[in-house]
Amino acid sequence: MQGEKSVTEIARVLDALTQEAELVQQMDSGEVRCLACAQRCLVRPGRRGICQVRFNRDGKLYAPWGYVAGLQADPVEKKPFYHFLPGSIAMTFGMLGCNFHCGYCQNWLTSQAARDPACDEAVYQIRKISPAQIVDYGRRMGARVLASSYNEPLITSEWAVEIFKQAVAAGMKCVMVSNGYATPEVLKYLRPWLAGYKIDLKSMQDQNYRRLGGVLKNVLDTIQQAHKLGLWVEVVTLLVPGFNDSNAELWEMASFLRGVSQKIPWHITAFHQDYHMLEADNTPAASLLRAAEIGSEAGLYYVYAGNLPGRVDEYETTFCHHCQAALIKRRGFYVMENRITPEGACPQCGMQAAGVWG
Repeated sequence: MQGEKSVTEIARVLDALTQEAELVQQMDSGEVRCLACAQRCLVRPGRRGICQVRFNRDGKLYAPWGYVAGLQADPVEKKPFYHFLPGSIAMTFGMLGCNFHCGYCQNWLTSQAARDPACDEAVYQIRKISPAQIVDYGRRMGARVLASSYNEPLITSEWAVEIFKQAVAAGMKCVMVSNGYATPEVLKYLRPWLAGYKIDLKSMQDQNYRRLGGVLKNVLDTIQQAHKLGLWVEVVTLLVPGFNDSNAELWEMASFLRGVSQKIPWHITAFHQDYHMLEADNTPAASLLRAAEIGSEAGLYYVYAGNLPGRVDEYETTFCHHCQAALIKRRGFYVMENRITPEGACPQCGMQAAGVWG
């Protein structure tokens, strides 16, 4: 079939852009256990992991290396990070592949490459590049943040760390934009270089996660572990009508986050019809506002509604959790006013706001 031929061609190109993986456990008979994500794939010689981009060649696990499929200077708010050097530029790179297969993926062209023939054209986005070139480009763009995003960054952690090391040496702070399907091993591996971690919390129903290719508990564990490790964590929920938007489920999400820390920012963002999920309605602003109100009622200090700028009232603004003074006013991805002190305190009452400010 033509589709099979195309996927094989993408795999051939990607397989040439690899290096022996570090996040691996050697097994008997040439098998390897991949530790890059919570799928923990047992990969036999000549076979691939669920992500399709990590594979076993002659008893050794190989991981993506030496290329990007996307490289762009973005506002850090676009990741989204609202409490991590607000208003700064995030030099963002991405590769190909994912450990999930979400039917509503809004980055499906890159995330589902090597799995879905509809993503064949992603092969033309591949650009060979060195970590030094990425960091140099970021410096020339005035970036204070370097982000791994666009596909699932956990499955390309070795390459990310090689870039992060040079970025940290250049004075940047590094973040990942991830589905949070991590292992303790990969979080420990990333921690020396990683400062911020954005995690998707897609649902509180395990059956929903299994439809996407994962298990809910692993994501909840990652949120807890990342916070415990001292990473700055922000959580995003894409609100999909009929999938995860009931009041009961939203309350359960907010309550879980509140149990980890009241200070974790929770972003509720709007779904739009994409990829294979075309039957659900686009998320209306009223649903985002309802979800944000539930988050606030559950006791979270910082709740945001995104993707519909100007239509979500005060839920684009960061408020002091003590005196309710407006600290950072935004419209979409842009900071319109920032009144927070360089130390991250409220100028009105002096209360420290949670985040990474300087």
